[in-house]
Amino acid sequence: MANTANSKTAEKSGVRATVRYLHTSPYKVRQVLTLVRGLPVDDAERLLQLCEKDAADDVLKLLGSAIANAEHNNSIPADELYVAVAWADEGPTRKHGQPRARGRYFRIRKRTSHVTIVLERFAMDELETRRRREEATGRGAAVQQRRRAERVRRSRATEPEPEAAEVEEPEMEVEEIAQAPELVDAETPAAETTDEVATGEVTDTESSADEPEAEKD
Repeated sequence: MANTANSKTAEKSGVRATVRYLHTSPYKVRQVLTLVRGLPVDDAERLLQLCEKDAADDVLKLLGSAIANAEHNNSIPADELYVAVAWADEGPTRKHGQPRARGRYFRIRKRTSHVTIVLERFAMDELETRRRREEATGRGAAVQQRRRAERVRRSRATEPEPEAAEVEEPEMEVEEIAQAPELVDAETPAAETTDEVATGEVTDTESSADEPEAEKD
């Protein structure tokens, strides 16, 4: 009865998530809940991901639901939460049977359970000690956020300015336009020389054609 009273008081003060009629025996669920009770949320998630028991998957989903409730409903970050209380109550049992030889009948009981997880926030002193420890070891959400901000600042400092590239484009166009008349002037003498050569050849051919006629006369 004392454990029930403690769980109810913790249930009122913390953020909870409950799953009902889970198709798993309470005995199997309690073995998993004993592993994560009292742990921080991050450590509990890692432990459940590596746990080989079948009930660990259901408890991991329930823990994720409790974290989402704390973040969206109470605006509490996940790194400030820990598993305060977790318990599994027995639900209704579905009774089935299996016929056996010689007219026997074996009873099969499909047990269900109601699982509840309660999350609470660390005390302020505990949060300060955890933050100092994370900064000293280089881990934690605050340290990662600071490193991410520094990387973004460095990348923005190394990026070229787009305005300078846009200003250079009109200058290139002006240079091309300035060079165009020079090309036209350079091409015109070549055309005139070709015309002169062509006219000279025509006159030579005409004079050569007139010489045989004069000889015949």
